[in-house]
Amino acid sequence: MNLFDISDIDAVILANGTYPSANIPLRILKMAPFLIACDGATNKLVEQNIIPDVIIGDGDSISSVNKEKLQKIFIHVADQETNDLTKAVNYLEQHAKLNLAILGATGGRDDHALGNISLLIDYMKRGISVRMFTNHGVFIPLSGSQTLRSFKGQQVSIFNFNAKDIRSDGLKYALYDFTNWWQGTLNEALSDEFSIDANGDYMVYLSYEE
Repeated sequence: MNLFDISDIDAVILANGTYPSANIPLRILKMAPFLIACDGATNKLVEQNIIPDVIIGDGDSISSVNKEKLQKIFIHVADQETNDLTKAVNYLEQHAKLNLAILGATGGRDDHALGNISLLIDYMKRGISVRMFTNHGVFIPLSGSQTLRSFKGQQVSIFNFNAKDIRSDGLKYALYDFTNWWQGTLNEALSDEFSIDANGDYMVYLSYEE
């Protein structure tokens, strides 16, 4: 699995966190076959002269000017039981767009960022293929045994959600059945790929650089 291959992405979601500035997320934004903005993220897109295909949210953070100007593509969802990111995922799922890239979901409030990252596991369980690209690396939810493309010296972290019998090959520090998230962080790829064997769900983070 090559986490940086975006040729098969159906849609890109821009959340209202830190706007992309690194090359990889900017390239994904530019190449998006379908772009959906979460509410206030629209303001940042308009500043860059980019108009999304759809805007979704409860309308609490998009500017009144942009809301009126772009009302034809704005979908108001007042439900407070889900955040705007999940509203965007729900919309795309309903339109059979199941291979997603998420941008701008971190860098704002820390609790929002952590919540957004943890939601990736829920999306995966719904049969959605999703990756979250930040300005430093990519998060991807995984389950079971996986082999991932990498490069020597790439920084790797693994966050366990419910997996058992965790083992690895090709990482500097061998994995084991850890339970606290910090125990799987600050690892490193030894070559151009590594593998993880596990029974259950976990999150992998890969840095863009060594």
